[in-house]
Amino acid sequence: MALADKYKELVDLAQQYGASVSDEGNVLRVNGEVPSAALKDKMWEIYDRIDPNFKSNDLVLDVNVQAADGSKVKVVTRESNLNIRKGPGTDQPIVGKAAHGDTITLISKYNDQWWYVRDNDGEEGYSYAQYLEPVQ
Repeated sequence: MALADKYKELVDLAQQYGASVSDEGNVLRVNGEVPSAALKDKMWEIYDRIDPNFKSNDLVLDVNVQAADGSKVKVVTRESNLNIRKGPGTDQPIVGKAAHGDTITLISKYNDQWWYVRDNDGEEGYSYAQYLEPVQ
């Protein structure tokens, strides 16, 4: 059975919302952004139903939730504060910090790794997108 057939329900849902799907031999890759965390959760539920406990190792589900400019994002660092920097890069000076669990404003996405944000004190700068999650 082809992987696209095995994961047809997941593939159809992913493509319906603009995620890309590629078959790379023994691994099916689903990449992109979807409009809500609920949709991302549904994709994971489908995956778990088809391959309980994710044991087959034949699918990579790399899907993020879209964040609209001006929307709120939550700081999802493990425990530490999130650095807000003058420019997009770890070599840039820190101009502010946001605590784990804080909700701040997304002003724009510089690229997939760095987002321009405003903290609750009004300080603006760049933060690493991996530590930010859209608030529904």
